[in-house]
Amino acid sequence: MHLEIIIASTRQNRKGKAVADWFIGKASEYPGFEVGVTDLAELNLPPFDEPGHPRLQNYVYEHTKNWSNTISAADAVCFVLPEYNSGFPAAFKNAIDYLHKEWAYKSVGFISYGGVSGGLRAVHMAKSILIQLRAFPVVEGVVIPFVDQMVNADGEFVPNDVTVSAVKPMLDELYRVAEALESLRSVA
Repeated sequence: MHLEIIIASTRQNRKGKAVADWFIGKASEYPGFEVGVTDLAELNLPPFDEPGHPRLQNYVYEHTKNWSNTISAADAVCFVLPEYNSGFPAAFKNAIDYLHKEWAYKSVGFISYGGVSGGLRAVHMAKSILIQLRAFPVVEGVVIPFVDQMVNADGEFVPNDVTVSAVKPMLDELYRVAEALESLRSVA
């Protein structure tokens, strides 16, 4: 199974890269998943610019074709998602909106981070959008409140025991759901 980890923040001085680097290491150790990584800051998708609706998959631009190929190859997706102003970042929504059928029947997990809510308001909004695209967000997740307190002076994410203990249950469920949806992905 292929798990695509997507770093959803494009801000300079973001904490998401440090959180993602830690999580990539944990996910890479998980048996059964081959891990890929997409950083939306590096992907640098312009605001949606395709002339046709994404459900038609009649893509004109190379950046869209590449993004489509990346998500099409995934069995599961995990977003490293910050909360900005009680919601998700615009780059996340733009990346979702570029595609349509590619999201169908994928299990989806979240490593959310932020202040007091740990990014849960952003996750709640994101799940409602992904469900409309026939993606299957799992209940289990990794929630990181007060993320600034877990990034050391060298810029490395140093999680507490609660954060570490949330990873395996989420990966277990991502794998279980991805496996159960495999036959639906093959005909989608």
